[in-house]
Amino acid sequence: MSPIRGDQKLLQSHDSKSNLIFFVTVIEARQLVGLNMDPVVCVEIGDEKKYTSMKESTNCPYYNEYFVFDFHVPPDVMFDKILKVSVIHSKNLLRSGTLVGSFKLDVGTVYTQPEHQFFHKWATLCDPDDITAGCKGYVKCDIAVVAKGDTVKTQHKANETDEDDIEGNLLLPEDVPAERQWARFYVKIYRAEGLPKMNTSIMANVKKAFIGENKDLVDPYVQVQFAGQKGKTSIQKSSYEPIWNEQIVFTEQFPPLCRRMKVQIRDSDKVNDVAIGTHFIDLRKIANDGDKGFLPTLGPAWVNMYGSTRSYTLMDEYQDLNEGLGEGVSFRARLLINLAVEILDTSSPEVMSSTEVQVEGVPNISDNATGKIEEFFLYGCFLEATMIDRKIGDKPINFEVTIGTICDRLGGDGDDEESELIHGSSDEEVDDGGDMTSVSSTPPMKPVITDRNYFHLPYFERKPCIYIKSWWQDQRRRLYNANIMDRIADKLNIFIKLHSTVYDRNQTGKTKLDRERLKLCMQELENMGQQAKNMRSQVKKSNVKDKIKLAQNFLHKLRFLTDEPQHSVPDIYIWMISNNKRIAYARVPSKDILFSPVEEETGKDCGKVQTIFFKLPGKKSFGPAGWTVQAKTELYLWLGLNRQRKDYLSGLPNGFEENKAVKGPGIQSSPPISLMYTMKQIFQLRVHIYQARSLFAADSTGLSDPFARVFFSTHSQLIISSQVLNETLCPTWDQLLVFDNVELYGEAGELRDDPPIIVIEIYDQDTVGKADFMGRTFAKPITKMSDEHYGPPRFPPQLEYYQIYRGNGTAGEMLAAFELLQIGPAGKADLPPIDGPSDFDRGPILPVPIGIRPVLSKYRIEVLFWGLRDLKRVNLAQVDRPRVDIECAGKGIQSALIQNYKKNPNFSTLVKWFEVDLPENELLHPPLNIRVVDCRAFGRYTLVGSNAVTSLRKFIYRPSDKSVSNWSAMGVYAEIKAVKYVSLVDKPDDEKGGKGKKKRKKGEEVEEEELDESMLDWWSKYFASIETLKDMKLSSLLRAYGMSRGCKRVWEFFFPTQIFNRELEYQFDSFEDWLHTFNLYRGKCSDDANVEQNAADEDRLIGKFKGSLCIYKVPVFDEMSREMGFDSNMGMFQNIPHNDTINIIVRVYVVKATELHPADINGKADPYIAIKLGKTEIKDKENYISKQLNPVFGKSFDIEATLPMDSTLTVSIYDWDLVGTDDLIGETKIDLENRYYSKHRPTCGLSGSYATHGYNVWRDPLKPTQILAKLCKDGKMDPPQYGPGGRVKVANRVYTGPTEIEDENGMHTDEHLALAVLNRWEDIPRIGCKLVPEHVETRSLLNPDKPGMEQVRDSVLNSTTVCQQEDKQDTDVHYRSLTGEGNFNWRFIYPFDYLQAEEKIVISKKESMFSWDETEYKIPARLNLQVWDADHFSADDFLGAIELDLNRFPRGAKTAKQCSIDMVINEQDMPMVNLFKQKRIKGWWPFVARDENDELEITGKVEAELQLLTGEEAEKSPVGEGRNEPEPLEKPNRPDITFLWFLSPLKAVRHLICNQYKWLVIKIVFVLMLLAILALFLYNMPGYMAKKLLGV
Repeated sequence: MSPIRGDQKLLQSHDSKSNLIFFVTVIEARQLVGLNMDPVVCVEIGDEKKYTSMKESTNCPYYNEYFVFDFHVPPDVMFDKILKVSVIHSKNLLRSGTLVGSFKLDVGTVYTQPEHQFFHKWATLCDPDDITAGCKGYVKCDIAVVAKGDTVKTQHKANETDEDDIEGNLLLPEDVPAERQWARFYVKIYRAEGLPKMNTSIMANVKKAFIGENKDLVDPYVQVQFAGQKGKTSIQKSSYEPIWNEQIVFTEQFPPLCRRMKVQIRDSDKVNDVAIGTHFIDLRKIANDGDKGFLPTLGPAWVNMYGSTRSYTLMDEYQDLNEGLGEGVSFRARLLINLAVEILDTSSPEVMSSTEVQVEGVPNISDNATGKIEEFFLYGCFLEATMIDRKIGDKPINFEVTIGTICDRLGGDGDDEESELIHGSSDEEVDDGGDMTSVSSTPPMKPVITDRNYFHLPYFERKPCIYIKSWWQDQRRRLYNANIMDRIADKLNIFIKLHSTVYDRNQTGKTKLDRERLKLCMQELENMGQQAKNMRSQVKKSNVKDKIKLAQNFLHKLRFLTDEPQHSVPDIYIWMISNNKRIAYARVPSKDILFSPVEEETGKDCGKVQTIFFKLPGKKSFGPAGWTVQAKTELYLWLGLNRQRKDYLSGLPNGFEENKAVKGPGIQSSPPISLMYTMKQIFQLRVHIYQARSLFAADSTGLSDPFARVFFSTHSQLIISSQVLNETLCPTWDQLLVFDNVELYGEAGELRDDPPIIVIEIYDQDTVGKADFMGRTFAKPITKMSDEHYGPPRFPPQLEYYQIYRGNGTAGEMLAAFELLQIGPAGKADLPPIDGPSDFDRGPILPVPIGIRPVLSKYRIEVLFWGLRDLKRVNLAQVDRPRVDIECAGKGIQSALIQNYKKNPNFSTLVKWFEVDLPENELLHPPLNIRVVDCRAFGRYTLVGSNAVTSLRKFIYRPSDKSVSNWSAMGVYAEIKAVKYVSLVDKPDDEKGGKGKKKRKKGEEVEEEELDESMLDWWSKYFASIETLKDMKLSSLLRAYGMSRGCKRVWEFFFPTQIFNRELEYQFDSFEDWLHTFNLYRGKCSDDANVEQNAADEDRLIGKFKGSLCIYKVPVFDEMSREMGFDSNMGMFQNIPHNDTINIIVRVYVVKATELHPADINGKADPYIAIKLGKTEIKDKENYISKQLNPVFGKSFDIEATLPMDSTLTVSIYDWDLVGTDDLIGETKIDLENRYYSKHRPTCGLSGSYATHGYNVWRDPLKPTQILAKLCKDGKMDPPQYGPGGRVKVANRVYTGPTEIEDENGMHTDEHLALAVLNRWEDIPRIGCKLVPEHVETRSLLNPDKPGMEQVRDSVLNSTTVCQQEDKQDTDVHYRSLTGEGNFNWRFIYPFDYLQAEEKIVISKKESMFSWDETEYKIPARLNLQVWDADHFSADDFLGAIELDLNRFPRGAKTAKQCSIDMVINEQDMPMVNLFKQKRIKGWWPFVARDENDELEITGKVEAELQLLTGEEAEKSPVGEGRNEPEPLEKPNRPDITFLWFLSPLKAVRHLICNQYKWLVIKIVFVLMLLAILALFLYNMPGYMAKKLLGV
């Protein structure tokens, strides 16, 4: 028999919908094509659109606006949605605007990216109406997709220079080239077959009565969706076999950023069109982007469509299946299509510039183009049908097998008479020659009760059979190749010898994709084979994980190649039918049972008995109702050509006789309709169930009352816990269950090698009502024949853990062993005896025998009872007097009773212990159960919550372990006798000898620029400490502060703070180095999640138990106890602090938040901070930040607290509302107690340097020397010894450092030495560990209403929501400039607030006249200069512009002649200046605009002087705007003609002609004179000639 089909996949239902959040940040746009634009960016996902604000008169708008899209749809539907980013010019309420360009990709492409996001990438805009126009600009975006349980990694701002490299940061996956070409996708639709009836019999009869004929009531057409576009064929009226011969043409960039193409056959209806079937074409599977790759191609080939049942109903409950949502439960139709791709030459004049979908006609295709039609033969035998759900009823049951439309009795494809089931006999079809061609269903049989939940069909010796003949195109080669890949993938054993079988004997119907896939498979197999050989020789202990990952990549690639995109034979459906209704189904891929003479090509289940579980169709299979097994069958299937069916019965268990329905001469060739087994074997099945762990919580208490039910063949028997282990998730049954006289049919050798499977179901016993299903697992027994010896190595079987499944998730593990023993001629006397411990209290229940049950040793479990935290109400009452009960392997201990939980939640007695027998094998250790009960009045005990510690390995004491700390109880370390010298300072520059250092001449002094510390603050250190800035050049880092590369102290000032991208607990193992936190749960688990997911469910969390465990074998080593000086009361927990109350001060720094979830209808939020610690609650409601999703708070809060009562700090972000209650956006909780007691000292992070003043002043209440002395004392080491020459000795190690360091009083100090040792404390033997540095941590904020979904990141990301505001100022008008020169001499003054660290301008304004208050924005410091032509009666004409980023722009040219367009086009090659560093600059800059060909051209030049002053400097030397006082400017030198046009017209004409058109006038006069001379010559020439001739 084969293994369970797909393991447990068929039993695992999939949730139909899930929560997905889509984040899009539109940062800015560049190089937009157009003149004087007012751009708006539109972000569209599916049918939902969101717009940015409009920026006026700019081609480089800056937005930094953040959008959130929430979806609750199936993932497949979400991933096919198209994300479209468009730029629109001049959009407002009255007009839709003009589309500049758009960019689109599907959501699935985003989700497949690392961290499910694109960060700071440039989307290329193209005009869909003109593909020849080229790029229309770029939009810089952040895009991320978050599903439940995903964590989006917070990215940091990269180098501005790198981000400005647009071509190197395009919004494209890594394997997509930057230059994408336009291509045409031709989808040819030829014809369809096998369409189901789309009407009822009643409607057909009505139509026949009125019209007189019964036409097919279906009007099919094909709809293709790709890249957000949709194309349709024509409608074929009243046709079940429509012929279209049309092609749908899509124009899209190649490679496309949309992975799938959706092909649907739809029925046209006047009211609502209905989908008949859907097929998805994955472009990745029909193309290869390698060096020897090929463009997407498919067919011509048939594609099979699956969906709902073929019987028509007015309200089809499975209609979603026809839309492609979920697994189809029946064959719907097949469609003959062809797909080809053509790369376009956009420079050709014949190319259509539009991307509109085109529908064209194509020639008909020949009948043999898809392959030669062959006769196929399908045979099946039902050996067993058990575990039939009793909810079905006791009506007769039969099984129907269909392939395509063949033998679909209930599908309504035949006449009414044919659709009826004939009870008592099989469905049969007979061909014209009298041969039987089809027996598609088993005879109906009344089910027999197995137990209270299940039926079984009494097949016994007589096994019903089915067989079907069908005719399909012979494309077996495709399935053969897929089977070869499957076999290689299953074994992951790549041999070159298998390559010889990947070939094609049949050339008929072979497509281009067949040839290309053959080459691809050969190439990939050769490459993987070579890599596998190299990998085997390179495997080392250090790189095992990398090699395993490489092997997993092989497996993934093989599975990808296995999926054949071109279909051939449809899949087989098996339906269980009761009372003429389809109840449950199973689907078997045709390739898995396809026969081939070559063994490697044969399907993995062909000619084998396989166990198939039936499930409910459609949405019925979701949730608890669908987890029940509808039926379990042992089924034999064989599929192949009819002429190859010689040995189609060879895989069946031997010992049967054929029973054939055909009588007469053809009996030898006719298949049997049933098999009569005469050979059977008698076995005894022994099921050894020892224990289970991490079971599903089925009761409201958060626990269960579990028992197991075992199913084998037609037998079933209950297993109930012998000891009343009510309310447990980790039962220890220790029970042997014996099945006697199990009859199995077939030969003994076959049963030994492939025995039937065992099904074990776990239930929760309820006092009232039916037992609740908790999960099931599957196993195969180890089989022993009667002539075999019961001994090693196979017997006795070893206990193993089996995964328990509940629906789509896991529900715990079960420790068990299974053996199947043949009963020989001598009967049970030959069976091995059952040896077990004598336990008369257990009655008839047998324990697991000796030899199978684990070998036990005596262990001692010491429990540290520290305290209880955050206990919630139980049954509406407060917990007042709690107690903790610890239980493991039937033994346990109780903690001291907490007399008053409110006053002090800690225990008075810290350490208790108990002894217990545990298995020698640590993997078999039973779980340890922690239960908290509340002792209430009248002797009542109420369960508060529980926790099951499933793995005890990390709590086991190991004498050889040299890595645990002294507080963890555990170990003695030998002192290092050698003395080490460790330098704390870097080598001088001349010793390092790095590249790029200038050699200084003798006697020449190098000027070192002094760092002005007064200009630095905490924010300077914060922004400079962002991790990605370390990779920047030093010069770019110091731009904002005006410092040069000669500043040696810059690293000391700019990198002392460490930025953690996740919670600090994640970096330091939750600070559970000796004090662990065990969450307590209460309540029933949700039905739609794994046990692991339920364990983190906030709704079930009732509180926390703080303590620890230490497990070790007894007796304790006396010498170790003496050496460590153990305190007998504390056991192995030595030197831990006492749990008395402690008063502390908590200082909370909230820097900023990023990507907040919108809380208002305008897509924004008004966030403010709320902090809660114990009874203290702070709401900074007055300082809310208006309309921000990325607020910068920069706040600190001081709170006095008392441990342990105030141990949990909650930091929340609320949305301020003018009316109503404020909404919670998200919150994070921090365990202060674990931080306070942790050996990593996260109380106040260690700074990188010691300073007594300034922004970097030492903040810890203890100085470094005091901290070092305390750590040495706690670790029982000698105190540090400070010596001359800047040396300190700690743990026989000598550290050196600077010698001349003074404190604030001018005295010599050793604080810097102590701090340097602390920063390397992990190097200290025995007690060393990494101490937490000065840091800023990033924490995820969660909303209780959306568990598992991140709502926001308290982040250090340097990005803010921006709505750009421009301060516009104009010069006066230089009227009637006849020379093109404009003289102004005009002064602009722009006051602004500037953030030096972020290089941003800060402005505050009201978004609209209806806004309640001002909103703060940050925009880049950019100066936009534009030149216009003023008109009196029409709109002013835009001439040109230039935009200067004041932090980095080209140096102005000295003269107008030197000013060229290269200063804009080749900006990277020009010398750049920073106005914030240079303060003043003067020069010429070009004005540019785009011509008719969208190319930049120079339209003018401007001479300008830029000067930057601080606010104080501006107050000291004020100036006026324009040419006004103070410091007035002279009037420009403009010619008089510009003002006296009407007074002196002749002067104006003379000026115009003489100055501007002088040479043109001269040329015209010269040409006129030449023409006059020529005219005179021609006029006088005849008379002159006559005179000469006549001699006059």
